[in-house]
Amino acid sequence: MKRLYPDIGCYASGYLHTQDDIKLYYELSGNPEGIPVLYLHGGPGAGLSPNYRRFFDANRYRIIGFEQRGCGRSVPFGCTKQNTTADTLSDINALRQHLKVDKWVLFGGSWGATLALLAAIDAPETVSGLILRGVFLARQEDRDWFLGPEGGGAQLFPEHYEIFVDGIAPPLTPARICQWYQRSFECSDETLRLEALKRWYIWEERLSRMSLPPGTGDVTTHYPLSLVTCLAKLECHYLLNNCFLPENYILDNLHKIGDLPGTIIHGRYDVICRTRGAWELHKSWKNSDLHVVADAGHTTSEAGVALRLCQATRDMSRYLGAIG
Repeated sequence: MKRLYPDIGCYASGYLHTQDDIKLYYELSGNPEGIPVLYLHGGPGAGLSPNYRRFFDANRYRIIGFEQRGCGRSVPFGCTKQNTTADTLSDINALRQHLKVDKWVLFGGSWGATLALLAAIDAPETVSGLILRGVFLARQEDRDWFLGPEGGGAQLFPEHYEIFVDGIAPPLTPARICQWYQRSFECSDETLRLEALKRWYIWEERLSRMSLPPGTGDVTTHYPLSLVTCLAKLECHYLLNNCFLPENYILDNLHKIGDLPGTIIHGRYDVICRTRGAWELHKSWKNSDLHVVADAGHTTSEAGVALRLCQATRDMSRYLGAIG
């Protein structure tokens, strides 16, 4: 973490009340007169991480973070009803209008990168640039990579995959896996329900980095049950519903943001999101730069990824300052 910017607190926070009675938690940090940047967390379901502000120079950026429907401090917690990609895109636009932002930089990793691309495609006139990490294009092949028996995780971590899919009848398609877990998450037996939540979370965590810290053991003991519950339920919900997107929607609509500047950062050995997806996005997006980080997987806790993200926010602020 030495490569990140200094830690700061927020200068304002609050709740955005949506038209369908959802309360979305948001907070503002950095320079109130700086370049607006929206931090889009991953998952779905991860919520805001404690150090998310440290990817930005607080003197240059007005840092906006919010927790998506069902996540973190947003209300209701862990709810999958009225929780679709279209709902979240509507929330992003409502938050922008509430904060009186004309244009902002979109910064997102994993599912956050998916949302950043979708929000830019939906309203490119409101976006000044994008910074993406661990690109997830939400296609069938991307879901297969994460959950399927021929995917990267299953092939590289077969002993962990066997635990992840234990009890699920073949064929082990992403849809069948998600259906089994969704039923388990709703089980009346608390012991079985918690076991399923932890199994999903452990699979995600094991794949997120090249190696776990020494002595990690059961990773679920290091995280609050609320986070385990939220990420498992919402991630499963979205993947079961194909992320509520038509197949190949992002690449098919990428021409709408072709002139926007974008930086793509991807770990070479990302087992959750395919490196090939980042390459395909870059090849289809004429105004993008791609940085594949050697010796890195999916998570921002890996030094090479963190360094690249800080460089990207610095370079974006310089670029926007030069053209502004």
